[in-house]
This record gives sequence, C-alpha cells and structure tokens, in this order.
Amino acid sequence: MKIALIFPGQGSQYIGMAKELSENFQEAKDVLQIANTSLGFDISKIMFEGPEDLLKQTQYTQPAIFSASIAAFSVLEKNFNLANHEITVAGHSLGEYSALAASKVFSLEDGLKLVKARGEFIQNASVKNPGTMAAIIGLEKSKVLEICHNSSSFGLCQAVNFNCPGQIVIAGSKEAIENAVSLATAAGATKAITLNVSGAFHSSYMNEASDSMKTELGKYNLSNPLFPVVTNCDAQLTINAQTIKDKLVMQINHPVLWEDSISLMIAAGVNVFVEVGPQRVLSGLVKRISKTVKLLNVDDIKTLNKTVEELQKLN
Repeated sequence: MKIALIFPGQGSQYIGMAKELSENFQEAKDVLQIANTSLGFDISKIMFEGPEDLLKQTQYTQPAIFSASIAAFSVLEKNFNLANHEITVAGHSLGEYSALAASKVFSLEDGLKLVKARGEFIQNASVKNPGTMAAIIGLEKSKVLEICHNSSSFGLCQAVNFNCPGQIVIAGSKEAIENAVSLATAAGATKAITLNVSGAFHSSYMNEASDSMKTELGKYNLSNPLFPVVTNCDAQLTINAQTIKDKLVMQINHPVLWEDSISLMIAAGVNVFVEVGPQRVLSGLVKRISKTVKLLNVDDIKTLNKTVEELQKLN
C-alpha cells in the first residue's frame, strides 16, 4: 500500500487545534513543550485559547500550524507502523516544513526556528512590498494566466497557487489584484474574491524573503529525507538534502504546484492520502483532483482512531 502524508499550510489554523491530542498523548504533549521552549513563548496557549486575532498573525500562525501538525504526526507514528509501508510526504506552502520534519530532514527544534525565521522574512517583505492575494474559482488555468497578464499594467499580478482544477490563487499589488478579480468575474468565474492576507505570498514581492531564507538555511545541516518529499516549487520527488535546501529557497517566491504534486503521487501509485494536522482543507483539494483515492486525516482522537483503523484494514 502506497500512502501519502500531506500537511496543511496557513489558513488551516483554529483555536483549540492539537489540544485534545496533547491532553491524551505524551508524544503530542512533548512536541508542544519543545515548541514553547524553542520559540521562547507559549505557542500552545495561543493555539488552545487564542484570541483569534493573535493566532491569525503570521509570526504565530506558522509555528502554531507546524507544531499542531507534528504533534498529530507523532501520535500517528506511535499508533501505526509507517515503516512497513511505502510513504511519500508533501505539504502545502508552510506545510512543506511539516512534511520535512516528519521525514527527519531536520529536528523539531530546527524546524521551529526555520519556520519562525521564514514567517519573519515574509512579514518584512510584505511591509516593504505591500500586496494581496485573491482566489479565482471556476476558470481554466490559461484564462487565469491571461487575466494576470492583462492586469499587470496596474502592478504585479501572478498566479501563485495552482491548488486543484478550477482553483487558482493569484498575488500581487492591490490595484492589479482588484482589476484581476473584476476581469475574472466578468469572464464567468464561479467566485473571485480577495483574501484576507498580509502580503502577496509566493510572488516576486517575496524575492527579498527568499534571499534571507537562503542565508538562514546556510546555517543548518539537513539530512536526506526518510520519506521522499514532493516539493511545492516543481512538483518533483526529492530525496537529497542539498536539493531540498535549494527548493526551500525557491518555494518562497515561486508558485505552489499542488495539483501537479498530487497528480504525480497518484501516477506513482499512491491511493491513500492522510492529511496530518488541523482541519481538512487539503483533503478537499485532493478530492477535486481525484475521485478514486481514499482520504483520511489526523486532527483529534476521533480522526486518529478512524485513520488507524482504516489503514490497518488496508494493510
């Protein structure tokens, strides 16, 4: 049985995430204690209690989702023998760091430091180059690219998340994105909405953040992954530590090729996808890419038990 473990990115957070797992499993509790110590503040308190406005701030959101995802992974790993199966991992944007931590490319402590630095670099770039993002639902890729091109006279406008058929996220200057939303609506998009985000993530506005991440990553020794990783920036299987380091630099200012990443894994024979971490945003995207694969998730005790039971049946 070929299993893909997929890890969510920013936007999946909610107050109370990982609380039940940490109260019932020592492994999850240990992850959050390490997170609190490594980050130098009580991230678990923000995760469990909020307030929501604080949890939504990038510098807290990113380590919170990373910590919740690794807590969920630690419990899954304890309750199901992953070593007996062919595992591939991938994560959406920030989630790629969770996938790499699960694959032992870096330690939990180093992962937390990298995620914290990444959030700070992205926030700094967002202040220097103010921008926004929008989701375009129901248009073909070629049409969205045409709209981005036609809106570029108003400022930067790039397609940055190719999530699933008919769902593409664009990023750039406020004026260009507003124009693109109008053009998409006129072109018959099911939905075209500006997102409540603090910057134009994965666009060229993030070039400085990418440069800073390259310098930061140079301080760390990464290991080859225990499980092959499908990387965001090129939707390719990656098994080399130096290549992963290079691709983490590219990831910040290049599009997330999520649809292609999932399609690659399905073509390689993956028929079970387990979303590890808060909510089921990625499961919804995978469902739109393939109607035939099995979708499971680990977010609390109920979903953990169901997932372990289903995986054991398929064993």
